[in-house]
Amino acid sequence: MFKIFAQFALACLFGFVASGCSVAPPSTSATAKISALSLRLIGEQTIEHRSQVDNTVFGGISGIDYDVARNVFYLLSDDRSDNDPARFYTAKLNITSTEFAKPVFTAVTLLKKPDGSSFGSQKTDPLNVPDPEAIRYRAETDTLLWTSEGDKKLNLSPFLREMRIDGSFIREIPTSPMFAMKPGDTGSRDNTTFEGMTIARDGKSVWVAMEGPIYEDGATPSVASGGAPLRITQYEIASGKALRQIAYQSDAIPHRPMPPTAYADNGVPEVLMFDEHRMLVLERSFSVGVGNSLRIYLIDTRDGSDTKNIAALNPDNHRVVKKTLIINFDSLNLQRLDNTEAMTFGPRLANGNRTLIVVSDDNFNRRQITQFLAFEVIEK
Repeated sequence: MFKIFAQFALACLFGFVASGCSVAPPSTSATAKISALSLRLIGEQTIEHRSQVDNTVFGGISGIDYDVARNVFYLLSDDRSDNDPARFYTAKLNITSTEFAKPVFTAVTLLKKPDGSSFGSQKTDPLNVPDPEAIRYRAETDTLLWTSEGDKKLNLSPFLREMRIDGSFIREIPTSPMFAMKPGDTGSRDNTTFEGMTIARDGKSVWVAMEGPIYEDGATPSVASGGAPLRITQYEIASGKALRQIAYQSDAIPHRPMPPTAYADNGVPEVLMFDEHRMLVLERSFSVGVGNSLRIYLIDTRDGSDTKNIAALNPDNHRVVKKTLIINFDSLNLQRLDNTEAMTFGPRLANGNRTLIVVSDDNFNRRQITQFLAFEVIEK
């Protein structure tokens, strides 16, 4: 999650540039076609700031997944128990080919620690502060996987855990030691770890995506020097064994901030398996004075080098996966884009096509929004 984003959102909205946070003018079509895959925008919904759901503050949505059998969505809040205990929401989303109705929230479930208690905040339980980022439903076991991004200042490493539908702890799945928080400029950077996650189509493995590069892999993206390599790792769910790891090159920051010395960043907040081997990758950037830019790419997980045994990436020791642009959200006719971090497939439409839903994280900031966007996935 771009926690720094919340600190700079006011600057954007008070307008370092005349256009404020508005997006670029729409293209002639809201459907971006690449090869045989395209996305058609069905509709948009926003949730009122600090809405109450079962006596909790709704917001900070960083992960979403769809339970087909129950026809419900699970939405993970990245609240570090500052507003209410760490939690996820259950919601109904009614989507047709022409209409996307306002989400209906049906329940809130608290995440539990191994001892069965709820998580506390940094003030009350600094050794167990979660930073929930991604959530996925396992139909085979009727359980949920979720990730925490960790905290370098508190020496808390990112983790991957499995829980029951009631939020109770089942186990922690081992992940590669290279992603642990370590002293100094080694290991994971703060706020750039386990942002994205997706379960393989056979249900036996899970891919966990870093938002940005570890220190050993080089600098974070910039406007001038380009993007940065980040790692997406496939783990066997039963054992936690790392099966394969690919390097994905994020884009350069697409918009220069205003003023040019102000904050800007770009990274990967979510990934989603499209079929057995191909994966959708969401890139999300923010530049002060300009706002957010969002893009979805398609990659093949069989492409590129296996980097799991490479301690430090450089251009000579690996090959990044190729990526194909599916849609640039700047082309959509929307009044604004926000800090989108969540992505999942939803129910199929009457014509058999899948739906794709993305959701933004408002950082519990009154000048941001929780934005739901629903798309039709068109394959030809």
